[in-house]
Amino acid sequence: MPAYPGDRAADIAASLGALPSSSPVSEVARQLLDLFTSGSIEPGTRLPAERQLATTLGVGRSAVREALAALELLGIVDVRPGSGTYLRGTASELLPQTLRWGLLIGRRKTDELLELRSGLEIYVARLAASNATEDDLAALAGHVARMRESEDLAAFAEADRDFHNGLARAAGNEVLIDLLDVVRSLLQVYADRAVSGDEEARTALDEHDAILRAVTSRDHDAAASAMAVHMATASIRLAAEQAGRP
Repeated sequence: MPAYPGDRAADIAASLGALPSSSPVSEVARQLLDLFTSGSIEPGTRLPAERQLATTLGVGRSAVREALAALELLGIVDVRPGSGTYLRGTASELLPQTLRWGLLIGRRKTDELLELRSGLEIYVARLAASNATEDDLAALAGHVARMRESEDLAAFAEADRDFHNGLARAAGNEVLIDLLDVVRSLLQVYADRAVSGDEEARTALDEHDAILRAVTSRDHDAAASAMAVHMATASIRLAAEQAGRP
């Protein structure tokens, strides 16, 4: 693997900037992520030693060590004892991991996550109307049928998740799939309980039916509009669940 060129140490310092010595490990990780996702370092590159990074950031080596250990758990870097720390992927390949890290260490505001999910799901529906194959459409219809035939809310919720996952696959955009996976995982604790009664289930079923009809008809605008309606009502339910309202 190529080592990070020693004569670029000044460039690293300029890119990272100094952090106050009291900065938490998460702030060290954020600075490192900015560098890793800038596209200036090739995958497989050996990073500067902990001591050099600590000097550049103006923090203790323990903070750098803990930040790198956390990034290794997320699959962003590969720490090899006796060899060094290596960047694992390209900027685009690191996107899902870095987004997950940013959301987990920051203040998670459910309303903002709901807004993000809504925008992504609406765009997915539009893309699916263009890109869905016949197999995709058959799978989506099967998920809606399972929702209709579900005898309990747990089975209904599972079919609902499968529909949205299938729609994302039909859209044909891997980055969107990764982004939605992150956002949905952070909202899942609420989503699993979002449909809490028969009336809400009937509303959700009708909304999924409308999305499926629009995607099957290859009507981009109708698909986006149907998903917007669904996301609006789903977001209201999820926000109410998060707030502890009935």
